[in-house]
Amino acid sequence: MRNLGIELPPPPTPFGAYVEAIRVGPLLFLSGMLPVIGHEAIYHGRVGEDLSVPEGYAAARAACLSGLAAAKAHLGSLDRISRIAKLGVYIASPGDFQEHPKVADGASELLRDVFGSPLVPLRIVLGVSSIPLGMPVEIELVLEIES
Repeated sequence: MRNLGIELPPPPTPFGAYVEAIRVGPLLFLSGMLPVIGHEAIYHGRVGEDLSVPEGYAAARAACLSGLAAAKAHLGSLDRISRIAKLGVYIASPGDFQEHPKVADGASELLRDVFGSPLVPLRIVLGVSSIPLGMPVEIELVLEIES
């Protein structure tokens, strides 16, 4: 990641009564990750209304960085990740918005750059009317972990 100039933020802290990560067998499930630094939101609003597509892309990337920070805090090292099993990207947007894939690429391209093309995950991308705390993007990650 250093070679790519990518720095992880501090791991996010929960905004409610839940944990950020839980391991079940070889899989690490992460709670919905928001575009935050620690516990501070860095984007607000809906993509296509309050934010542009490039800003939505940046928010998806920031949410994914929070996810990687949570994974590293739980595992001790990202080197233990053998596969990204699933990426879900939820985008707060108006009903006529159609650029969801371009926004979601902020997370997908980060994962590709960090882990390499062979580990690019399958993904689901959905537009939703709102996301907790007025943020524009929430991602979910399921990671396969080496023993």
